[in-house]
Amino acid sequence: MSEEEGLGLIAGAGLLPRLIAEDRRRRGAPYLVVAFDGEGGPQDWLPTHPHFIARYEKPGALFKALKGAGVTTVAFAGAMSRPKIKPLAFDLTAARLAPRLTPLLKQGDDALLRELAKVMEEQGFRLAGAHELLTDLLAPEGAFAGPAPDEAAVADIARARALAEAIGALDVGQGAVVAAGVCLGLETIQGTDALLGFVAATPQRLRTETGRSGVLYKGPKPGQDWRMDLPAIGPETVRRAADAGLAGVAVRAGGVLVLGREATVAEAERCGLFLWGEA
Repeated sequence: MSEEEGLGLIAGAGLLPRLIAEDRRRRGAPYLVVAFDGEGGPQDWLPTHPHFIARYEKPGALFKALKGAGVTTVAFAGAMSRPKIKPLAFDLTAARLAPRLTPLLKQGDDALLRELAKVMEEQGFRLAGAHELLTDLLAPEGAFAGPAPDEAAVADIARARALAEAIGALDVGQGAVVAAGVCLGLETIQGTDALLGFVAATPQRLRTETGRSGVLYKGPKPGQDWRMDLPAIGPETVRRAADAGLAGVAVRAGGVLVLGREATVAEAERCGLFLWGEA
């Protein structure tokens, strides 16, 4: 997007929205950070940026604030939980949208996000992905920390990718963990941290190898709109993968965001894990 376009940043939890906001401020590009009331998203950094506190039940006020701030492009960044909607607090816009959006709260994230993207476009906003705003965050191809995976790890990556793509096609999750060909866990709505915690708690008798083995694979869901909910890893992902006894983390090259590249690579080197971008 051009420097002149006003950006509306719909900010969820995690580091990504802050990185985008700080990048916009550094370049003097216009932007407005939107945080939802009660959402576990922006905290101490939000007051230092132009921002608007929105309510899920008041989309009319949100659209008015975005247009009033000169926003022409909207980007979603960071994890967001399923909202607890209060229908009695609906404004007229929410009442009109409810028949479209409410049923999707019982489906996968991708279905809901696709419909939200349509709503934004109907309001005249262009949708931009985080990867368009911070292009240097995309994972490169090949090894970008540690040694290249060995033959056993390559086989685990292939199986984990197949599993991740299978559950992704069902709009369930974006990741899987495989060790010695055995699936140790699949990502669901709880997210990657919960998946790695589950793997870490797996009894050794259920794992066929001792020592570090196995991989976490993450990649976009098949057919996913890359403007919405692109998967990401960061230093905490690496730490949790190490705690789970894994040998490394593999991601779809060009399709996964690496948040805090230097810190993520440094953590992988410290823990003795590889980071691999799968073509």
